[in-house]
Amino acid sequence: MLSCALFIFLAGPPSWVPAKTSDVTRLTLDRIFASPDFRPERSRALKWLDTGDYLMLQPSQTLKNGNDIVQFDKAGNSKIVVHAELLVPHGTKQPLDIHGYEWSPDRDLWLIYTNSARVWRLNTRGDYWLLRRSTGRLVKLGSDARPSTLMFAKLSPDGTKVGYVRDNQLYVQPVNGDAPTKITSDGTAEVINGTFDWVYEEEFSCHDGWRWSPDSKQIAYWQIDTRGVKTFTLVDNTSGTYPTLKTFAYPKTGERNSLCRIGVVSASGGSTKWLNIPGDTRTDYYIPRMDWAANAREIAIQRINRLQNSLDVILADTNNGKIRSILTERDGAWVDVHDDAGQWINRGQQITWISERDGWRHLYLASRDGRNFHRVTGGDFDIIRVVRVAEKAGFVYFLASPDEPTRQYLYRAALNGNGKAERLTPVAQPGWHDYNIAPDGMSAVHTVSTFGTPPTIELIELPTHRTIRTLAKNDRLRETVSKLDKTAVEFFRVDIGGGTMLDGWLMKPPGFNPARKYPLFFYVYGEPAGQTVTDRWAGNRYLWHLMLAQQGYVVACIDNRGTPCPRGRDWRKSAYRQIGTLASHDQAAACRALLKRPYLDSQRVGVWGWSGGGSMTLNLLFRHPDLYRVGMSVAPVPDMRLYDTIYQERYMGLPSDNAEDYKRGSPLTHAAGLKGRLLLVHGSGDDNCHYQGTELLTNRLVELNKPFTLMTYPNRSHSVDEGANTTRHLYSLLTRYINEHLPVSVTNGRGKELP
Repeated sequence: MLSCALFIFLAGPPSWVPAKTSDVTRLTLDRIFASPDFRPERSRALKWLDTGDYLMLQPSQTLKNGNDIVQFDKAGNSKIVVHAELLVPHGTKQPLDIHGYEWSPDRDLWLIYTNSARVWRLNTRGDYWLLRRSTGRLVKLGSDARPSTLMFAKLSPDGTKVGYVRDNQLYVQPVNGDAPTKITSDGTAEVINGTFDWVYEEEFSCHDGWRWSPDSKQIAYWQIDTRGVKTFTLVDNTSGTYPTLKTFAYPKTGERNSLCRIGVVSASGGSTKWLNIPGDTRTDYYIPRMDWAANAREIAIQRINRLQNSLDVILADTNNGKIRSILTERDGAWVDVHDDAGQWINRGQQITWISERDGWRHLYLASRDGRNFHRVTGGDFDIIRVVRVAEKAGFVYFLASPDEPTRQYLYRAALNGNGKAERLTPVAQPGWHDYNIAPDGMSAVHTVSTFGTPPTIELIELPTHRTIRTLAKNDRLRETVSKLDKTAVEFFRVDIGGGTMLDGWLMKPPGFNPARKYPLFFYVYGEPAGQTVTDRWAGNRYLWHLMLAQQGYVVACIDNRGTPCPRGRDWRKSAYRQIGTLASHDQAAACRALLKRPYLDSQRVGVWGWSGGGSMTLNLLFRHPDLYRVGMSVAPVPDMRLYDTIYQERYMGLPSDNAEDYKRGSPLTHAAGLKGRLLLVHGSGDDNCHYQGTELLTNRLVELNKPFTLMTYPNRSHSVDEGANTTRHLYSLLTRYINEHLPVSVTNGRGKELP
């Protein structure tokens, strides 16, 4: 026992143990995940006023733990419009912790959101208070409601009423403090008014499920009826002596969806008038977007078929029930539902639209009568996102990067379609640029970062891009990062044959020696939902990759075809009915091309990914065991048939029509190919990519007598971050596994390290 302990002491801790060090040039797990060293400076949320002034929360100078709502003009002058002292409820001493706010047209009435709680992966439930600034009266909405149970409270356009969702019912309450009126009566756990079920929320980003009419007299809302939808159950074994169950509607591929319909009800109550939208939303259609169509009589609805390759914009008259289609978008693969489309301009006579019909993603204008449709932007490049349509100024501001799909810049174009788009981001500022533009289009909040450089947030003037003031410098974080031992990241393109070039980045170890052989470790995603090769700050994930590079790994990342890069419609849609198949082919081809570099060791190649990247890791490890020796898969979907209808069918079609491609693309099908080391990580409380899939893969690997390692995090969700120390523990596990099974150095068998 003594000799064994002495040996361990002399040999030192394993390489995966994070050494405690005061060396500012080195990274450890504790520095990244358990210290304040890399904590970014917080920039408080900014809300624009129509005048171009803006509102921000500022710490109160007179009340501890309080925040004032402060108005700033472009010159930097400020005034407090809501003092923290006004936000102290009667009988308490602490002010409300402001999680959100809005105001009436006269800015006397303020709606304060606080005490938010998570619903699935979003903070959408909470408490709401009304403050009358002129009198100081502070009233809680739905005062008899349980804490954190109100959703999506909104002031009416005329500022006389506030509506909200409570227990799947819609309420309207006068701002004078009178009792609320429940304007729906059929809401239950299965019949959802004013919000959404899991799949609409997750895959169509549907959250707030109701809209005030412009005249404040009516409310239009979604109703989701989940009755008849098969349910999924999560088992919580850690919260009590006996397990507790959480069951919710979750339509897996090929299964029945919820019934979805749009209703209009008077703000004073009464019966709901249901719009007669053709098609059965349980089997054939979805309704992902709805809003009033620039008047109080018509509602604009986006209806997309189940295959998601045909989308109609429909106008519904709420008086006579008549409907008419003004626009149809079709694609041989799928049609994306865009949040930055559907804005009415020209006194409601035109609507903005995003289309890929000419092979590139561009902005169009469609007339209200459906007769005219013309393109605003043009050229062989994609609009990444429309940031602001400044109608009075006659411009649309959008993000694009015609020559560098790994970067993002601000452009503007004339709304009439004349002339070329103008780049507003200075040419001397490469990287990733985001903008929050004022309604008048004359100023913006500009956030810029690059790979390995934390973001700076500033207020700028447009179109000059002149900095007015800096809102968050992140100087301390930037200085800390600058001291880290590292080499410059390499952005590259790799030829995988057939004229296909893939974008990638690569991090080399500090003190890189081209005469040595280094292990190659990939970070992968590869699904149509995300782009990973970007010249932007990636926070703790970047720092963890840099820590591995400091240990001697070459870390790389590739975006395969089918990822949402701004490289044209054909690039993105090439993955149709080939999810898992085309991407794994591209990733393996890129890996082989990279291994032609003499300093990379073809016998030491590893890969890791999360969610879709976890699935991709499995596909690469199973399909290409000659290449990938180690894989770490977090929260994967081993069998695509187990995922939800909206996401998976969008890219793969219906399993009844495409069973072979579902099978071919799923990692479970190829499990027999496993030869390398596999670490599976999953949270048992994952409502998104269910732990069920990992259990099915476990059964298959056991049946095949394949060795692997499984780590289950009890009751953790898809993010695997709930509970004390969970994130730190997870990355310690990943670090230990790669250090043990993909060693930085190799020996000749006699203890001598080989080059």
